[in-house]
Amino acid sequence: MDSDMIILDVTEKMDKTIESLEKRFTTVRAGRANPSSLDGVVVEYYGVMTPLKQLANITVPEARQLLIKPFDKGCLGAIEKAILASNLGYNPGNDGETIRIVIPELTEERRRELAKQVKALAEDAKVSIRNIRREGMEDVEKLELPEDEEKGMEKDIQDLVNDYNKKIENKLKEKEQELLTV
Repeated sequence: MDSDMIILDVTEKMDKTIESLEKRFTTVRAGRANPSSLDGVVVEYYGVMTPLKQLANITVPEARQLLIKPFDKGCLGAIEKAILASNLGYNPGNDGETIRIVIPELTEERRRELAKQVKALAEDAKVSIRNIRREGMEDVEKLELPEDEEKGMEKDIQDLVNDYNKKIENKLKEKEQELLTV
């Protein structure tokens, strides 16, 4: 692996960390209906654990409401059970055809809890970035470059770390703002 490949590899891994953080942020609900908040829900369908989005259409008919229309009405009860078991704080209403979820207004206390959760997710992302830096630095050492080149590469990797940490901080601020805005 040459020096350009190391920098490219480190950059790719850091990009994936940011992508992962963004995905995880979408699962933290902010008082508005968001179909992706149900991404982690798996339903037991004929003995097989199946993601909810493979069993039903999930739409947002109103700002604070989700509508789940299963392809097979026979799995309505199983979908309802899976949503209740997912600990999302949703209370699904089953009308025999569809399941409606009215997203409750978030209390101040719940908003603060969610903000703490988001901070923890951002901290996990920063830890990932530091681990990627460590791996990159180890790869640089394996190249056995002259000392000045090695120091230059280490500085390049550290600059990437600083840039990605700023990106994480910006995403965290955006999400906190979204959560704490009533």
